Amino acid sequence: MLELQGLSKRYGTEVALDDVSLVVRDDEYLTLLGPSGSGKSTLLRVIAGLETPDAGRVLLDGRDIGALPTHRRGLGIVQQNYALFPHMTVFDNVAFGLRFRETAPVADPSEVDRRTRATLDLVGLTGFETRMPGQLSGGQKQRVSLARTLVTEPRICLLDEPLGALDANLRERMTVELRRIREALGVTFLHVTGNEAEALAMGDRMIVLDRGRALAVAPPEEIFAAPADTRVARFLNAWNLIPGRAGADGFEVAGEAPLALPAPAPQAQTYGVPYDAAWISRDPAPAPGEGVLPARYVASEFLGSKVVYLLRRADGKVFEVERHLSREDPETYAQDETLAVRWRLADVHLFDGAGRRIPLAPAGAPA
Repeated sequence: MLELQGLSKRYGTEVALDDVSLVVRDDEYLTLLGPSGSGKSTLLRVIAGLETPDAGRVLLDGRDIGALPTHRRGLGIVQQNYALFPHMTVFDNVAFGLRFRETAPVADPSEVDRRTRATLDLVGLTGFETRMPGQLSGGQKQRVSLARTLVTEPRICLLDEPLGALDANLRERMTVELRRIREALGVTFLHVTGNEAEALAMGDRMIVLDRGRALAVAPPEEIFAAPADTRVARFLNAWNLIPGRAGADGFEVAGEAPLALPAPAPQAQTYGVPYDAAWISRDPAPAPGEGVLPARYVASEFLGSKVVYLLRRADGKVFEVERHLSREDPETYAQDETLAVRWRLADVHLFDGAGRRIPLAPAGAPA
C-alpha cells in the first residue's frame, strides 16, 4: 500500500502540490485527472523520487521512502515519450532492467530470456524481439516501454500520460490493453492523464487535481454522477453549468424564466444538467418533474455512437445535448430554430457560491 501524507511542493511562487494526502491500495488502477498545471505530473515525480517535496511524506507499506533514490523505491515509470534505447532491439530494451539493475541483477541468460519473452507476450509483442525502435509504431513503442517496466516486477507502476502521443483509435485499444495487463499481473497502476474519457474508463478509482489540490477521490461512476464541485464538473466535460440564483419561483437565470428546482436550496448559484440527461423538444410547456429552457439550434456533431447538439441560450452561452444512437435516432433541426431543452429534475445537481455541490433532499421532505 502506498500512502501520501500532506505532500506540498512549490516552484518559486507557483504552488504545484498543496497538502495532498492519498492512500493507493494494492492491486488497483488509480487514474489522476487534471488540466495542464494541476500538479498531476509533479505528484507522480514526487512519488518516484524525481522531485523532493517541500513538506509531507511518501510511505510504501508503512515505510517512509522519501530518502530513497528513484531506483531503490521498487517503483516502475512509463513515460509518454517512451524513452527507448534507439540502438537496442526490442528484446534488449526490455531485458535492460533485469540485467543492469543495482539490486539482484539477473545474470542467468536463460532466466533473462524467459522473463523477457513472457513479458513481451503479455503486452502482445511476441515476434517483435529483434526489431529496432525505429521500426515500431507509436503503440508498439508504448508497449515496449510498458514491458521494460513490468519485467522488473515493480510494486507500483507509474504511468505519466502514456497514451497522450497516440491517435484516437490506438488510444482506445490501449485503454483496454492496459487494464487487461494490470489485471493479469495484479500490479497497482497510477495513471496520469488530462483526458477525462481515459480517466473515467480506466480507473477503479480516480483523483481529480486542480492547482495542486485533490478535489475528489472516488470511483469514476460516483465522480461522474455527482461531481464534488463545479471545477470537477468542468473537467469531466459532461455537464451544462448555468449560473444564477435560487429565488422564490425557482432558479433565476438572467433573461430566462426561472428553472424548476429539484428541491429547496436557497444557497444555489449554479444549476447543473448532464449533457446526456437532456433532450430536445418542440413543446415549450413545462411538465411535472421536468425542467425546461428555451434555446436556439446552432449545430450538431456526429461522433459515431452519438450526436452532440449545440444550442444557444438567451444569454448567448451554449447548452449541449447528447443523443446516444443506440437508444434513439438522430433528429434534424433548422438553423436558429427555437426549441425547448428538457431534463428530469432528478438528474439536476445544484452548487453553492463556492462551487460546492449541495446535498439535496427530495422536494417535500422534511429539512
